[in-house]
Amino acid sequence: MTFDARHFRHVLGGYPTGVSVITSSDGMNRHAMVVGTFTSISLDPPLIGFFPDKSSSSWPKINAIGRFCVNILAADQLGHCNRFASKAADKFVDIAHDESPSGLPILPGVVAWLECTIASVQAIGDHWFVVGAVDALERTSQDSPLLFFGGAYHRLQELGA
Repeated sequence: MTFDARHFRHVLGGYPTGVSVITSSDGMNRHAMVVGTFTSISLDPPLIGFFPDKSSSSWPKINAIGRFCVNILAADQLGHCNRFASKAADKFVDIAHDESPSGLPILPGVVAWLECTIASVQAIGDHWFVVGAVDALERTSQDSPLLFFGGAYHRLQELGA
């Protein structure tokens, strides 16, 4: 069967996703990547998941550390999204940030953050399926999240919510 990848993207583009930045640090180097695939998996035990692309240059560095922090971007943080999706050598230049209980970067102004330990990583198609055991979390604002829908970034208000 021939599969049309463009059609697949078009169909799934009708489903909005949140935008998050996954951060990590080994104490000397900070790493980050943008994902639109963050999801809750389980309440008991508390587990979350996301799907980094196998071609990501940031994911192997985060995976090697074994811990990460999910930063759920607010609607006004498209600049953070663009910065942390880049291939810049140091994506944190000129960005002050807080730290999670174990010292992982928390970006300023995010809607929420979740500090996790990697519980498992499985190869799934052209992505990895990463399961994180939640160690600490906080909702830091009541702002609307940044959304990706129909091939573009949006605020909830733009979508009539």
